[in-house]
Amino acid sequence: MLDLVFFDKLLIVEEKAVKEREKVLKITCPVCRVVLWIDAESREVIKTEKRKTKKNSLDELLLKEKKKKSEADRRFNITSAIEKEKRREAQKKFAKAFSDIDKNCE
Repeated sequence: MLDLVFFDKLLIVEEKAVKEREKVLKITCPVCRVVLWIDAESREVIKTEKRKTKKNSLDELLLKEKKKKSEADRRFNITSAIEKEKRREAQKKFAKAFSDIDKNCE
């Protein structure tokens, strides 16, 4: 459906260009943000320009990595605490099972 919407917009822009006698159409794709320059008469793509990406500063990248590291440390600590609790519960159950066996053997 997205392609049909883009196609409809392209037709509207093309009709407008023909009416205004423009020779080159500049169209931005709503999905990928690529800019296309199209010859109105021949309907050929003359030029394409990829979307410009924002470049992050070094400080922003370092801050992002610190957040990732602290989140990973937090998750590790939580997982470690859960595993220790599971181990304690297993040891309690094991000790109880041995004490029950000792009582039954007497």
